[in-house]
Amino acid sequence: MSFNKIKKKLGFGCMRLKTVDGQVDYDEFNRMIDAFMEAGFNYFDTAHGYIDGKSETAIRDCLATRYPREAFVLANKLSAWCFKEEKDIVPLFESQLALCGVEFFDFYLFHALNRDSYQKHKECHSFEIVKKLKEQGKIRHIGLSFHDTAEVLDSILSEQPDVEVVQLQINYLDYDDPGVQSKACYDVAVKHGKKVIVMEPVKGGALVNLPDKAAAVLDGLHGGSYASYALRYAASFPEVMMVLSGMGTMAMMEDNIGSFAVFTPLNEQEREATDRVRAIIREVRQIPCTGCNYCADVCPQGIPISVIFKEYNRYLAAKITFHEAKEAFPAGVGAGDCVGCGECSKVCPQSIDIKGLLEKIANQ
Repeated sequence: MSFNKIKKKLGFGCMRLKTVDGQVDYDEFNRMIDAFMEAGFNYFDTAHGYIDGKSETAIRDCLATRYPREAFVLANKLSAWCFKEEKDIVPLFESQLALCGVEFFDFYLFHALNRDSYQKHKECHSFEIVKKLKEQGKIRHIGLSFHDTAEVLDSILSEQPDVEVVQLQINYLDYDDPGVQSKACYDVAVKHGKKVIVMEPVKGGALVNLPDKAAAVLDGLHGGSYASYALRYAASFPEVMMVLSGMGTMAMMEDNIGSFAVFTPLNEQEREATDRVRAIIREVRQIPCTGCNYCADVCPQGIPISVIFKEYNRYLAAKITFHEAKEAFPAGVGAGDCVGCGECSKVCPQSIDIKGLLEKIANQ
């Protein structure tokens, strides 16, 4: 198995691109792509639902039309919620190629697999279909992104030997978390001989927007940014081939490039510091939301759940008062409008009790 086109370990996650009036800011995205490519990086990651479908077209307009196809590596995904039946899969795939403006994907991943979505993929023969698409040259490598237990991952990889790479949530906050099971899932992937792609290395910004006490620990190292410690932590594992960063601005891009231009794993002092930061964050008990917005996509009330959780986490971290958090909540539909349908929790990769937390926030 060869991934020779990949130049460096930092990948450009195109899930959180800067938007203006609901549209991707093409000028900013063009600048970021150019800086990324000029620094020797070339891996881009998207999915059909990112930014309400605008991520794929932004890839087409800002990357595929401006750079030769051999210059970049592109990953896309097959999301179980984007098709109903087996007959829908190939048309969906072909539409993704067209939206991205390419003739093939370097990597095509089964998106956010868990026990339930895996069953749907099996019933719809998704794995067989994707294998045929690879045989046709429309996919170079098959992968999966995963949110469930190590036991489930072990079962999937045993049944699906054509999977070549596994995308896992790995960061220094979640690595030994019994709910996320990052370490256990990483060990399973290694056991099956799979390379690992890391997603959520800064946990949706939680490892950048640190509580003051935690920030002071990293400040004491007099080294890089908070994000740099998180990215380097994730990239230090031997079987990690790629670390995705959802960069939205040039400032993020420049900082991330700096962390990987000449990559060095965390040293012992830095690892001890991240251990202390982890302990502090867990004392605060922030909501483990990464801002993926899958919940908002299915909420019948249109509640901006991740934005509410982001501001509430700032309150929990003692950055602002609860009154200030409430003032920062988006106007209109709010936590108190939850009807308790539970659809949000079904799609949450972090298994958050969203309904319970919205009720708690509404009544506080």
